[in-house]
Amino acid sequence: MITINPYLDFNGNCEEAFEFYRSVFGGDFPYISRYKEMPQNPEHPLPEELKEKIMHISLPISQETVLFGSDAVEQFSGKANFGNNISLMINAQNKAEVDSLWAKLSAGGKVTMELMDAFWGDYFGALTDRFGVNWMLICPSEKKD
Repeated sequence: MITINPYLDFNGNCEEAFEFYRSVFGGDFPYISRYKEMPQNPEHPLPEELKEKIMHISLPISQETVLFGSDAVEQFSGKANFGNNISLMINAQNKAEVDSLWAKLSAGGKVTMELMDAFWGDYFGALTDRFGVNWMLICPSEKKD
């Protein structure tokens, strides 16, 4: 079954916002990662002040819904502009499902991150469709180690 969840971008205050959302909805963060945890590219070093910022955080709201978020980093995705700082995240069952949805959603749109087996272990890509809606598509990677 496909689920769609909101993904919110912030300009440096994602952690503060998610602490607030946790106070509203309750629960715990099953996953938090910071930019310092990603593989570093010596050609594009990550500034020291960004290393502790949130790369990805999740807060389950219900059995079907999870609120996701991150701090937008200009060198990767640009600054978050409020009004278009929300993406819809499609959690699919497998790569075939992601590939099919990707082909349809990306037609006439703009790819912001190519589909790939990401370093954190999922098959992932991001795009803006031809109507200006931001989408993230993800499923467990089928890559065999």
